[in-house]
Amino acid sequence: DQPTNFAPIRYNHPSEPNVQTFSIMYGMTGCTVCVQLWILSLCSVHFKNTFSYTPDWDSLDKRPLPRWYDEAKIGIFIHWSVFSVPSFESEWFWWLWKGDTTRRPNVPAYMHEQFAPNFAYADFAREFRAEFFDPDQWAELFVDAGAKYVVLTAKHHEGFCNWPSSTSWQWNSIDIGPRRDLVGDLTKSIRNRTSLRFGLYHSLFEWFNPLYLRDKSTNFTTKVRTVTIRSCHIHCIEMESVCL
Repeated sequence: DQPTNFAPIRYNHPSEPNVQTFSIMYGMTGCTVCVQLWILSLCSVHFKNTFSYTPDWDSLDKRPLPRWYDEAKIGIFIHWSVFSVPSFESEWFWWLWKGDTTRRPNVPAYMHEQFAPNFAYADFAREFRAEFFDPDQWAELFVDAGAKYVVLTAKHHEGFCNWPSSTSWQWNSIDIGPRRDLVGDLTKSIRNRTSLRFGLYHSLFEWFNPLYLRDKSTNFTTKVRTVTIRSCHIHCIEMESVCL
């Protein structure tokens, strides 16, 4: 249940003038799920032919908006991970606590006041249990809300994988926390119970990963082959329909 006098936070998307975003925080077992509803204003995009694109920005920027996306109008983007346990500030909690500590000084102050000095961000993972997570109920709720597509954050910048990744050093939802495949469970419910488009958001970079820190120090010019995203592929089949 939402608290008394609750109202969603509404703001314009910084890079998309035709998109408005509503952020809604739902409490679940002491955690929260940040659900963003993307409302697209009317626009007109027409497809004439199928094109091939080359791996450069000039070519990729010519790609038109998919017709189904233009017509969808309402979609749901879900942030849900270890940061849902403290439920403080935003999904950028860890970075605001240990990275850019001056950006939101209330975050390190909160941790100093409420937790022991040796408490680590990873300690929150044990409390990320998701025991009341019912993917079938979520799927039905999305349909009832009028959404036409859903995107789940499979991995945010904290590096925690919401699927059983074998390359995450046990920093995933099977080895700690929920002990279940959150991506797989929601994928099955969306596929089996709805006609919604379903996609996954996957952040490649991780705030405190040594590879990212090394790349950051060289202005992101280092080229390192990664295998993490390949382990997510089994849960990303529906991304084809999202991108077409």
